[in-house]
Amino acid sequence: MLSGPVLDRLIAAVDSCPYGTSAGRTHRQRAPRPLYTPEERVRRDATPWTMVQGILAPVQFLVFLVSLGLVLNYLATGQGLWAAEASVVVKTLVLYTIMITGCVWERVVFGKYLFAPSFFWEDVFSMLVLALHTAYLGALLFAWGDTYFQMWLALAAYAAYVINAGQFVWKLRMARLQARGT
Repeated sequence: MLSGPVLDRLIAAVDSCPYGTSAGRTHRQRAPRPLYTPEERVRRDATPWTMVQGILAPVQFLVFLVSLGLVLNYLATGQGLWAAEASVVVKTLVLYTIMITGCVWERVVFGKYLFAPSFFWEDVFSMLVLALHTAYLGALLFAWGDTYFQMWLALAAYAAYVINAGQFVWKLRMARLQARGT
């Protein structure tokens, strides 16, 4: 039977709540893993994929802003459907590009193409972002729903993208703070 220290160790292995004491747990919390080990930081700084990601991220954000404007314009006026559709396709292709190169970067730095512990939740949410963008492409290609449904699907994909981009900006900030502290 699971009890006492065995149960505590099992719970601690999956527990990610930062408010353990408030939640009624008194077991000791592990110190958080640093974002990069010294070896991972060296690999991150040495790989050209870091620069590729650093270039693609703002490019993708710029494409997103232009596309968002075109999609909102179409939804508000009913004008510019072709431009809005084309912009979402371009945004999706840029997303695929940054995801593929990001997987290569993660493999070089952490030894895993996806779901490295330092970027686990960002990668999980990235899968949702990819799924929504791909659903838009499917809706466009196979004429699922009307154009307003498709544009709202694009907006859902964009909302998920903004959250995911925020996750990565937060991690970039954490990496800079960690670098200052070491």
